[in-house]
Parts: sequence; C-alpha cells; structure tokens
Amino acid sequence: MGIWKRSTDPAEMEARFAGSLPGLFGIRILEIGEDFIRAAMPVDERHAQPFGILHGGASVVLAETIGSMASNLTLPPDRQAVGLEVNANHVSSVPKGETVTATCRPLHLGRTTQVWQTEIHRADGRLACVSRLTTAVVEKRG
Repeated sequence: MGIWKRSTDPAEMEARFAGSLPGLFGIRILEIGEDFIRAAMPVDERHAQPFGILHGGASVVLAETIGSMASNLTLPPDRQAVGLEVNANHVSSVPKGETVTATCRPLHLGRTTQVWQTEIHRADGRLACVSRLTTAVVEKRG
C-alpha cells in the first residue's frame, strides 16, 4: 500500500474520468506503485498545437490529473486535496502520433499542503516535460 490511505486500481481511477477532460484526452492509468502513479496519454489532434506537436497545456492536464488523484489517495476519507498551483517546464517536443508516459511522485506530503512532481517522457524515453503540482489539504465537504 505504501503512501496510499485509500485503495483503488487503474480501472476505478479511469472510470472517474468519464465525461470530463481527462477522459476526453484519453488519459490511461498504467500503474499504481508504492509511491507513484504512472499514466499514458496519446498525442493526437486533441492534444496538438498548430505546429503538430504536443500542446504544453495538454501536458499540464496530464500532470495535474494524476497529481490530484495521487494527492487524494494519500488522505483519510474526511480530507480532500485541491489544487493551489501547477507549473511545467517543456524541454522537448512530442510529435502527433506518439504516446507520452507520465510518472508522478510526491516531493512533500504535509498536513496542510502536498507537492507532487510529474515527469512526462516521449516514446523514445526522452524527457518532454517536468511539472510540479501543489495541493491544499482541506476538510471534505458534503
């Protein structure tokens, strides 16, 4: 179970995507490890900018999606994580037709805030983007 306080599996996580942006983007959960979540996303016309490469905003959607889910999985049922800040550094382009793989791990698991880092890699293994998400831990409402 590692750092996780709630149990889930990739299929359950993906089911939550239905009808929302992660589902529309085709984000798939590949693995939930002891202290990480790994996901994949295709790069097609939904994700490309006019130059035919992965749009930076699509990378941020991928990183924030798995970071937010990871953050919530570390919390007891009466708490939830909400995003405070997300940033991304895009270091290499990804052409349409590829699939990127993202791995998200915690940098800080505090009582009131958490920081998660996601590395997004191209199909050839080269780093395409590194993103950091900060979440606030708050009382779950209704």
